[in-house]
Amino acid sequence: MRNKSIIYIPILLLWIFLYIYKEASTNFVVYNWLSMPYESNLSNTIWFFISTLQKIFLLLVLVVFLAGIVRSWFSPEKTRKFLEGKSLFAGNVMASLLGIVTPFCSCSAIPLFLGFIETGIPIGITFSFLIAAPMINEVAVIMLFSLFGWEVGVIYILMGLLIAITAGWIIGRLKLEKWLQDWVQNLKFGEISNDNKPLTFDDRIHAGEIAVKEIIVKIWPYVILGIAVGALVHGYVPNDYLASMINKSTWYSVPLAVLVGVPLYACSPGAVPIAYALIEKGVPLGTALAFMMSVIAISLPELIILKKVLKLPLILTFVGIIAAGIIIVGYLLNILL
Repeated sequence: MRNKSIIYIPILLLWIFLYIYKEASTNFVVYNWLSMPYESNLSNTIWFFISTLQKIFLLLVLVVFLAGIVRSWFSPEKTRKFLEGKSLFAGNVMASLLGIVTPFCSCSAIPLFLGFIETGIPIGITFSFLIAAPMINEVAVIMLFSLFGWEVGVIYILMGLLIAITAGWIIGRLKLEKWLQDWVQNLKFGEISNDNKPLTFDDRIHAGEIAVKEIIVKIWPYVILGIAVGALVHGYVPNDYLASMINKSTWYSVPLAVLVGVPLYACSPGAVPIAYALIEKGVPLGTALAFMMSVIAISLPELIILKKVLKLPLILTFVGIIAAGIIIVGYLLNILL
C-alpha cells in the first residue's frame, strides 16, 4: 500500500503542474513555437483545440482513475442484486442513479441490460439504467463541469436523471414486455452469484489503473474528433450564422437540434466539446444540450444492437419517449435561463 502511494505522489504533482499551466503552454505552442498571428481564424481554431484537449484529457485521466477505484465496490452482479425486488418508481430512481457510476456507453450497456431482463428485473427499471448509463457518466459530467461550470453540470445531471426516471417509469407502466424479442422472453431468470472476493487497497488502485487504460483507449478518438469539430466551429463559423439558424425564438429550434442529433453517433467525450462550441457561438443552452443528449442517448449503433433484443414497436416507443423528454427539457432550459 505504501509503495503504491509513493508512486502516485510525483504523478499527482506533475498533473497539478500541467493543469495550472495549460493555458500558458497553449500560448507558447501557438504563438511562440508555431509563430501564428493573434486573432486569425486558424490560430483561434488551433488555440481552442490544444487548450481544450489538455483540459479534457487531464481531467479525464484523474476522474476515470478515481471512478475506477470507486467502481471497484460495484459489479454487474451487485448491481443486479441491488435492483431486484424494488418497486417500479423506486427501481427507476435507483437504476438511474446507478447509471451515473457505471462506465458504460449506450452500446456497452446493452449486455448488462439483457442481464437485468434475464434476472427478472422489470423492463421499465432496465430502461432507466439503459438511458442514464451513457447520458450521465463520469466522463460526461467532468467534461461539462470543466467546460461549462458546475451550474450547467448540475442542471445536466438533474435533467438527465429526470428523463431516465420518467421514460423508464412510462415504459414500465405501459407493460411492453410483449415487444421483447421472443428469445429474450423465453430466457430463464438466472441466479445471482454470491462470489464476492474482498479487494485490497492495491486491488482498488489497480482497478483505477485498468479503468484509465481501458476507457481512455476506447474514447480518445471521439474526444479528439469532438474537440476538432468544436475547434472548427469556434474558429470559422460566424456567431450570427449559428445564432440565427438555431435560436430560442424559433419554435422548431429544439426539435431540429434533436432531429439532427439522432442519426449521429458520438459518445459523451465527442459530443460535449461540440455543444460547448455551439454555446460559445450564441446557440441557447437548452438547444445545445438537447442536441448533445440526443447524440449520446439515441445513437444508431445502439438502436441496431437493440433490434436484436427489442421488437420495432418497443424501439420506436423508446426513441419517442426519450426524444420527447429531451425536447421538453430543451424548451424549459431556454425559457428559464
